[in-house]
Amino acid sequence: MAAPDQVERFYAYVDSHEVDFVQRLADAVLYPSISSDQTPQGRQYVLNMGSYIHAQFAQFVSKPEDAQFVDLGFQDDTNPQIRLPPVVLVRIGEDTAKKTVLVYSHYDVQPVGGWKEANVQDPDAFILNTTRPDGQLIGRGSTDDKGPIMGWLNVLEAHKSIAEELGKPLADILPVNIRFMFEGMEESGSLGLDNWINEEVKKPNKGWFNGVACACITDNYWLTTHRPALTYGLRGIAYFSINIEGATNDLHSGSFGRMVHEPMTDLVKLFSVLVGTDGVIFKEVEEMVPAPTPEERAEYAKLDYAVSDLRQDIGNPVELSEDPVELVMGRMRYPSLSIHGIHGAFDTITSAIPHKISGRFSIRLVDKQTPQTVFDIVDKFLRKEFENLKSKNKMSLTLETGGMPWVGDRNHWNFKAAHDATIAVHGANLVPDYTREGGSIPITLTIEQALDGENVLLLPMGRSDDGAHSLREKLDRDNYFKGTKVYGTYLYELAKQVVS
Repeated sequence: MAAPDQVERFYAYVDSHEVDFVQRLADAVLYPSISSDQTPQGRQYVLNMGSYIHAQFAQFVSKPEDAQFVDLGFQDDTNPQIRLPPVVLVRIGEDTAKKTVLVYSHYDVQPVGGWKEANVQDPDAFILNTTRPDGQLIGRGSTDDKGPIMGWLNVLEAHKSIAEELGKPLADILPVNIRFMFEGMEESGSLGLDNWINEEVKKPNKGWFNGVACACITDNYWLTTHRPALTYGLRGIAYFSINIEGATNDLHSGSFGRMVHEPMTDLVKLFSVLVGTDGVIFKEVEEMVPAPTPEERAEYAKLDYAVSDLRQDIGNPVELSEDPVELVMGRMRYPSLSIHGIHGAFDTITSAIPHKISGRFSIRLVDKQTPQTVFDIVDKFLRKEFENLKSKNKMSLTLETGGMPWVGDRNHWNFKAAHDATIAVHGANLVPDYTREGGSIPITLTIEQALDGENVLLLPMGRSDDGAHSLREKLDRDNYFKGTKVYGTYLYELAKQVVS
């Protein structure tokens, strides 16, 4: 066990290197690692980011083979064919007397279309603004998920400095062994990662995952802006396209309007029956989820959440309820349906009738809902509704991607370690909220299953208003530095836990 003053030395190092740590994040944000960009140049940017992450972490391993690339092969349905970004694996410590924790994050980011127009003061999404008086570090990937990855690098750098002062190897002074796993396709469905994990754990002693006792995912956010959180559940997702095809070519509305069945009219009609303006989905999906019990409502009522928190995050008073319990249940325990866009529609002023369109929407899944069971229900429902339209167009539904919901054990010693670490850094007056997050990270369930049910924890760094996929993504300095301290303290608290 490390001496108590080692933790204080770690804190002191973070405090004295804040400028360097911000520059580290700025260097990482420079890489436009947009995994959904399937051009050769776009993919190369992601590959370059993977190489950067590998080089940064390789500084802290004792043997070259402890920092590896995993080649996932080529991405399907790309022309020209492009490689999937590699998984970066880093191993620090192999002491069988210590616990081993698996840490997961991702180095790819969301697209930035419209960023320049939305950010007059910060027009380049990949140049981190580090000079704002409010402490916001604005840039794509700052909170999702490059900030957390840099936080782990900060932890290693600080401990390497301490180790050198003590004349010891880094792995010797770290309280636990660490296995890092960073991927480059999380924002695009984690293509290839599930297959690799499932094959790796079939190896003798589970290969790379040998000895892992718990896992920590650092890819989510607090419920609010003012209280830390630990996350023990995630909604799943089913992402759909409604495809409607009419004439063989686009038509002039002056010549053919009111003469033909128009795909856009059909699509709008179908969208209107999927979900109400109150957020309620058509009944066949809603009825899959039982109503909350009084005891369950009481658990959600304990969360430090108010309507004002939602308004702060969204900017305008457009909330669906004045009851904060209903709001958090809408995010955590109910399914939700969101309409995302229409491919094939025109984005200029035109009088043309599109002949073929695709409407995109997703359903966030909970409880025992699976992408396939929900697809079957939605497909049957839409076919019946389309029949009622008496349209001569053709309609089909496609399940583009899906991920399962997940709920973990919040009473596990892994959560106890994170709980104590959070209080140690943020103070006893900021006991973390325990949340089920509304977003989806399908790899969470894959990791849990691959580890034969070992506990998985989500330990967030950023706040609820970080705008991870928005046109003004940011990470607050305070969260970056304290998040770094929480990560390091979590390792020490893990070492203290008695495994039952």
